[in-house]
This record gives sequence, C-alpha cells and structure tokens, in this order.
Amino acid sequence: MGLFIAAFLAATILPLSSEIVLSALLLNGMAPSGLVIIATTGNVLGSLVNYALGFWAGRVAIQKWLRMSEDDLLQAEQRFNTYGMLSLCFAWVPIIGDPLTVVAGILRVSLRWFLVLVTAGKFFRYVVISYLVLKGSAFVI
Repeated sequence: MGLFIAAFLAATILPLSSEIVLSALLLNGMAPSGLVIIATTGNVLGSLVNYALGFWAGRVAIQKWLRMSEDDLLQAEQRFNTYGMLSLCFAWVPIIGDPLTVVAGILRVSLRWFLVLVTAGKFFRYVVISYLVLKGSAFVI
C-alpha cells in the first residue's frame, strides 16, 4: 500500500520519489513483478489526475492551483508538439513528466493513447529500476 501511495503521489506535481520505496521493498525480498505492477498502477493513476486537471480545469486554473509557470506549460507544450504523443512515454522523467501529462489533458489527447503510452513508459522504467537494484544488490551480498 505504501508503494502504491508513494508512486501515486510521485506522479502528481508533488516532489516525491517512489524509486526509494520500490528499492527498499526489493532489497527486503519482495517479488519484483508484483512491486512493478503496483508501482506502475499507482504512478499511472497519479498521471491520470494530472491529465484530468488539465482536461477539466484548463490552463489558467492549472497555473493558479498547481503553481506551474507559463514557461513550464509552454516548454511542456513545445516538447509535446515537437515529439508528438510519443513524448508521453517519458512522463516518468523528473521535472518534465508532470507538466507533459497536464498539457496532454489541456490539449485533449485521446485518453486511450494517453493511458497506453504513459503506462508503457512508467512500466519500463520500474522494470529497469528493479533490474538495476537487484543486479546491484547481488554485488553487495
């Protein structure tokens, strides 16, 4: 439950990291596959909250409520326009990922594609993190 909450909150505008919780649970012997699914689910749902805020609240409300500057939104929008919907595969990247998911909502990106691309990127990230943590811990043990 803690990993789900950490992953959910980390995907919102809050400056949190789910990787630390995931790593600790992996190092304590919990099943990587289950942890990856839990972390991915929580993180995608957090991104979905950002998408919904952008979709329903719009640009002005987002800037006011989430204290996102016009520059943050413009940069995210430029990245989105430059790289297209595939940029959503990088919604996990710190600093740029959260604004990308908000902009996707503002731009009314298809929810189906949003979920597919964001889920793929976040899932792959958690798989890689899990692999690196477990591979690295083999050298410590």
